[in-house]
Amino acid sequence: MTAADSVRHPTDASRYVPIAEHGLIGDLRTAALVDTHGTIDWYCPVRFDAPSVFASILDADRGGSFRLAPEVPARTKQFYFPDTNILITRFFADDGVAEVQDFMPIVDDSREADRHRLIRRVLCVRGSLPFTARVAPRFDYGRRSHTVRTEKGLTIFESPELSLALTSGVTVEVDGPDAVSTFKLVEGEAAVFALDRIGGTVQPRHCPQAEAEELFDATVRYWRRWLAQSRYRGRWREMVHRSALTLKLLTYAPTGAIVAAPTTSLPEQIGGERNWDYRYVWVRDAAFCIYALLRLGFTQEAEAFVRFLSEGIALGDGPGGPLQIMYGIDGRSEIPEQMLPHLEGHLGSSPVRVGNAAVHQLQLDIYGALVDSLYLYDKWGQPLSSDHWDAVCTLVGWVCDNWDRPDMSVWETRAGPQRFLYSQLMCWVAIERAMRIARHRGLPADMSRWSTARDDIYRRIMRCGWSPRRRAFVQREGEEVLDASLLMMPLSKFISPTDPKWLSTLDALGEELVADSLVYRYDPTVSPDGLRGEEGTFSICSFWYVEALSRAGRVDEARLAFEKMLTYANHVGLYAEEIGRTGEQIGNFPQAFTHLALISAAFNLDRALG
Repeated sequence: MTAADSVRHPTDASRYVPIAEHGLIGDLRTAALVDTHGTIDWYCPVRFDAPSVFASILDADRGGSFRLAPEVPARTKQFYFPDTNILITRFFADDGVAEVQDFMPIVDDSREADRHRLIRRVLCVRGSLPFTARVAPRFDYGRRSHTVRTEKGLTIFESPELSLALTSGVTVEVDGPDAVSTFKLVEGEAAVFALDRIGGTVQPRHCPQAEAEELFDATVRYWRRWLAQSRYRGRWREMVHRSALTLKLLTYAPTGAIVAAPTTSLPEQIGGERNWDYRYVWVRDAAFCIYALLRLGFTQEAEAFVRFLSEGIALGDGPGGPLQIMYGIDGRSEIPEQMLPHLEGHLGSSPVRVGNAAVHQLQLDIYGALVDSLYLYDKWGQPLSSDHWDAVCTLVGWVCDNWDRPDMSVWETRAGPQRFLYSQLMCWVAIERAMRIARHRGLPADMSRWSTARDDIYRRIMRCGWSPRRRAFVQREGEEVLDASLLMMPLSKFISPTDPKWLSTLDALGEELVADSLVYRYDPTVSPDGLRGEEGTFSICSFWYVEALSRAGRVDEARLAFEKMLTYANHVGLYAEEIGRTGEQIGNFPQAFTHLALISAAFNLDRALG
């Protein structure tokens, strides 16, 4: 039976594990989601934005998966091996206790870097348990059929574009398009499954238990050595370090790119159409990530991202200006969006999309996010090179000429361009931070032109962005809608965090967009965004709110809001993009934006608490 022959069942919640019931593993090239029942239900071999082979999180029947679990009923618990990105899923049954260790080795040997090995090591730690493993790949998002054959103890899955090799220490049999193994382990015994991408110079190779143990130990050393660079010693060390480890997992090592999330089309509303592909480099998200990592002392990631910007992408003159809002992880500028109608979507949430049509939107705020991160890199990392400074001057010159254009802004609305306050704010940031760099380093700059534009933006925001009736700054000119992006006004140092106008705005946001510390981006019923349906609270905004409260001197409120937000993390400390009405994680998962905001909020709250 091929993937195309699968029978689609009515959408049934029991067929899907909730988004939050997952942990993430990866090798700085790609990543996989492992659910709390021991199933890998999302995995794109080779690289983040490649077609999936396991995608049962998007279609329980057609997506494909790799299940490894006891054959008997068992309770499960999942956690990360301390200070690493190695995921442990433990099974507690009447007759025994076992665990599955999931990880992707990070290999320094360049001859092995293209192998992309995924290792699953199962150990019985008490009693005895029977296990079943079923490897059911569905190539190219379930669109391609494949063949299966055995060869010298290996199981080879072959499709026209990609081949995978499964090696195991226990017997594996072919079952149609799948491979199945049934085995029993007693206390002290272990079995290893390794799935390799093969082809070209990468040949099929066994993974004996001794090698799996060596790779496990080497991977532990890698993650702990990396995390040891952190300078954070504050109150929320465990959550901050988990967020840092997650941001590192979202890094594409060959280029230094940072993806917004490792998944596509996980819904912002169950059953709705707000389903997007986030496996690309958003300039805004990546720039904010660099800010968060620099704060913790991780300078190599900043250097790699600056190198990606300078070598991987070319400044253009498209509708969005010199920069696009996003790029492929290899720097490519075209990311065509298409729908996959053969996949039903998570819990029936369709359409499933790959690619992203927002790529050519005009979003002026990206210039502020980028120049701010370069300012911090120059301050805390390495001084900007002369070529980098020339590029900054080009960007800032363009911003001076274009800051008052209508755009789609940070939330990528599809309802047409508007004059958003946030976009103007971040244009002010771009110019102001560039002026700081120029003054600090004595670099050449058209300071007269820059200061005139900077001051014009400030006066425009104070005149047109303030609503006397609402006693608050508003989302866009000509309207009186509130927007959580306004929380960046004091965070970006545009306005004093204790300015009466800001304090009045903070109160208005708290009354209208905040529910039990959770913050909505805006109200789509009064600010239509061109899409049907609702969405949850936006977690980055909730952490911005914490930071705004702490800067305003409302430290007790800020700490309570922060502690409440921590309760919405999943069992291993991960966050999706949004939180639904009943506290469930929704949207792509895990989301870089959320984790970088957690780091920033914790850092600033620690400082406020003293």
